[in-house]
Amino acid sequence: MTTTLWPTSPRTKELAAGITAFMEEHVYPAEPVFERQLNAAVDRWNELPVMTELKAKARAAGLWNLFLPKRHFPGALTNLEYAPLCEIMGRSPIGPEPFNCSAPDTGNMETLILYGTEEQKQRWLKPLMEGEIRSCFAMTEPAVASSDATNIRAEIRRDDDHYIINGRKWWTSGAMDRRCKIAIVMGMTDPRAEPHERQSMVLVPLDTPGVKVERALSLFGYDDAPHGHAEVVFENVRVPASNILLGEGRGFEIAQGRLGPGRIHHCMRLIGVAERALEEMCQRAISRSAFGRTIADHGVTRHWIAESRIEIDQARLLTLHAAHMMDMVGNKAARAEIAMIKVVAPNVAQKVIDRAIQVCGGAGVSQDFHLAYAYARTRVLRLADGPDEVHRETVAKQELRKYLSQANRQRHDP
Repeated sequence: MTTTLWPTSPRTKELAAGITAFMEEHVYPAEPVFERQLNAAVDRWNELPVMTELKAKARAAGLWNLFLPKRHFPGALTNLEYAPLCEIMGRSPIGPEPFNCSAPDTGNMETLILYGTEEQKQRWLKPLMEGEIRSCFAMTEPAVASSDATNIRAEIRRDDDHYIINGRKWWTSGAMDRRCKIAIVMGMTDPRAEPHERQSMVLVPLDTPGVKVERALSLFGYDDAPHGHAEVVFENVRVPASNILLGEGRGFEIAQGRLGPGRIHHCMRLIGVAERALEEMCQRAISRSAFGRTIADHGVTRHWIAESRIEIDQARLLTLHAAHMMDMVGNKAARAEIAMIKVVAPNVAQKVIDRAIQVCGGAGVSQDFHLAYAYARTRVLRLADGPDEVHRETVAKQELRKYLSQANRQRHDP
């Protein structure tokens, strides 16, 4: 179970109890059902009946769209209030979707809330919030190192009252899903502008002529169906000029606004993944014996359990601190805190899962346990929304800036 290490509001406590009960009663028992239905499906990219049922139950219970930003929805939760709830949902690979709180939809909905026009919100945000459709975010490109977003080369060219898009994207998560109807595409509108003003974002319906979802990408052998990760080609794709988000050259501005919440949501979920892996480790350790004693009685196992508990609690506190800073000073001012937890959470979760696999032995790497899939999903998050190295660079720059400012003041003091 989740360990509380931060003051929580009465509403968060009430919702946490409701989500925990829902997970235990409905979501965890649905995991094997989900797998059976997926393996039996004629088309792996359609929503499965069990997920449709879970969504209806969660919505009826009032557990829906819990991620909404408070500054735009006064009755919504703060980032700090949402964090423990996101952790509980993250314990299951199918946990966030029943509550309409799964990536990349949460990030895309926040983008539309922050930067969309009323027409764009009516057409795309409303059905996303209702859970009627899903979405994807097309940024990463196979031809360039997309960890530096100034490398993005997809072309978004103005043609009278339309834009024409040409480019190839990959790791466009969600584009394989038959429910995915809209993509937010990042590309270059002006190669002569300043480096961070060359890119723009535009809304592209997936049924637009010239959009081709070319293939599904596997993640350590998993296809993540029915969600999936796609390579998508845009060939002379024409969309109305009104589909631009915020304006030309403002892609980086949108990316910073979008990725802050998206990054920390990943981290919140990963704390839940790590907690469940630690539970699995402890349960296995006390139930199996080797060399005349339980695995839990071996010193190395105890050290792994202790290190895991310490690291998870540290990561949770850092996540909650980042959420608190986002609430207090905003995403931009909290970029160092967001960057720190984006490094820490996936690395901690990966280590804890690896230890749990080791304690579980052969079972840990098999399909009979959730650990192998959890490891694969966690490892990719050291790359998604920016690799560890980029976030470390952000932290270092912020830290050095303090001393550079101090040195400059000392030079100019008489």
